[in-house]
Amino acid sequence: MAGEKSEEDDYLDNHYIHRSNWLRAAVLGANDGILSVASLAIGVAAASEQREPIILATLAGLVAGALSMAAGEYVSVSSQTDVEKADIEREKIELKQMPELELQRLADIYEQRGLKKETALIVAKELTEKDALGAHIRDELGINEISQAKPVQAAFASGAAFTFGGLLPLLVALFLPLKSMEYSLYGFAIIFLIILGAMAAKTGGSSIGKAVLRITFWGTVAMGLTALVGYLFNVNV
Repeated sequence: MAGEKSEEDDYLDNHYIHRSNWLRAAVLGANDGILSVASLAIGVAAASEQREPIILATLAGLVAGALSMAAGEYVSVSSQTDVEKADIEREKIELKQMPELELQRLADIYEQRGLKKETALIVAKELTEKDALGAHIRDELGINEISQAKPVQAAFASGAAFTFGGLLPLLVALFLPLKSMEYSLYGFAIIFLIILGAMAAKTGGSSIGKAVLRITFWGTVAMGLTALVGYLFNVNV
């Protein structure tokens, strides 16, 4: 019936790979937002005894980082899209100029995946008759709806996630006591990173423990080195 989910839909919902594109961009953006903005704030806090420079640096890092993430992701994924389109156009030409060779390539692919030679050829013929280009895009080029690059979606996810992540250390810089600001920023940033790592691992179906350990370790390294820079310069602004 219309509106009801089939058993196939339920089966697909139990897998995580279809979430990989937006999940990667969102996790990268939020993680970078927390870590970059918190590290920047810690570095300035370590060299300053006033709140205003910390807030200014944090806000500037948030805005610049969000725009940079969105633009960088858009350019990167657009380049991937251009490569995919070029390969598809090349495949169209090859299917017109040498259909028999392309059929054999498709059969070889299925044979390498475990089908018998005769069965692989039959499958290749049937898929070619139904949608030759679609079969080659999917099985020869490895492009499908899950892996296909989506520049706008990736850019928006990265920019929005960075903004969300960067707002968290900004709130810390705005409202927590100035005296222990570096430690507050570090502590809350680690908490935010742990929560983010756990949520991302659960959403992606991976190990929560490994994700938390990884994100905590590298977050500590990044913020620790930035604080060290601030202490070394120790410029009171």
